[in-house]
Amino acid sequence: QVRLVESGGGLVQAGDSLRLSCAASGRTFGTYTMGWFRQAPGNEREFVAAITWNGSGATYYTDSVKGRFTISRDNAKSTLFLQMNSLKLEDTAVYYCAADPRGGIRSTASYLYWGQGTQVTVSS
Repeated sequence: QVRLVESGGGLVQAGDSLRLSCAASGRTFGTYTMGWFRQAPGNEREFVAAITWNGSGATYYTDSVKGRFTISRDNAKSTLFLQMNSLKLEDTAVYYCAADPRGGIRSTASYLYWGQGTQVTVSS
């Protein structure tokens, strides 16, 4: 079992930065891949970024956030991060962290564990 708790969301202006955190507890943190997803009102939950658990931690991003968002993990602190720079209006959503995918890392259906989400609102 893995418990995930996100934090760091808020209201920011376009162009600003935010850093989301996801604290994990339960199973040893460094043994599973983790990801960030987001869901805007009226939309399906979508993949944002993922980082593998082994070696140097390969990272993957959806095209719309490449070059602006950075996913990272601190295994010693059992924490996942999402640094979001140059935020845009379309980044407004509830952001969820997820753990331990059993299939494609970009698929919501693959992940076994989810946090409760944190709201990110970008205003003009």
